[in-house]
Amino acid sequence: MPRVEAAPEHVEHGTTPSPGAPGPLRVMVVDDHPMWREGVARDLTEAGMTVVATASTGTEALTRFPAARPQVLVLDLQIPAPDGVAVTAEVVRADPAVRVLVLSASGEQQDVLDAVKAGATGYLVKSASRHELLDAVRRVALGDTVFTPGLAGLVLGEYRRLAEHPAPSSTPSGSDAPRLTERETEVLRLVATGLSYKEIADRLFLSHRTVQNHVQNTLRKLQLHNRVQLVRYAIEQGLDEDETAPRP
Repeated sequence: MPRVEAAPEHVEHGTTPSPGAPGPLRVMVVDDHPMWREGVARDLTEAGMTVVATASTGTEALTRFPAARPQVLVLDLQIPAPDGVAVTAEVVRADPAVRVLVLSASGEQQDVLDAVKAGATGYLVKSASRHELLDAVRRVALGDTVFTPGLAGLVLGEYRRLAEHPAPSSTPSGSDAPRLTERETEVLRLVATGLSYKEIADRLFLSHRTVQNHVQNTLRKLQLHNRVQLVRYAIEQGLDEDETAPRP
């Protein structure tokens, strides 16, 4: 699989690309169907986002990604080699801060699980509406996991199955695990049940920003890169049962 390498071709330069930077959200679109790729790019642009690059193949995506430095990568799985799963794994390896939203015609279980295991933080099927797509891009950029209805339960179910038959893991556990605060553990438990940041904020009477901060602190302590990894960790630790009651 090719490594990510910088190339300026077909890349828009300008605004500061860091994930927390002010200004329009920076998005890259990868799809081998020109009409679909251009339509998605147009919808994102009309919604006030900046499409910093597009690509039609996995090789183009990996070549253009470093110079484009998107905050969100909207990616089809079925693209000329390397496929979307391989591209996801490589861009997340190169830049753990990037968020990958898969937009695919396939809703097959194995495709969804492969994408999530590679590092995707969202998965929509192409029957999603324009509103659903734009909302998903914004939410993924904020750190939420977003799935077409029905797919989130599939992913959580697979993680629970894996937790029952764990493979050797480098994730800290037991006495070696970093100490989380009571609130961080409370938020982590709700993350593991599949709730969005907004739902967690409403449940705990916190602001959306406070929930994000707790999640980022937990990721840093556990040396994890994204919320998908965090969900798996929480399930492995048996924290996926919602035992948290609302409190002021």
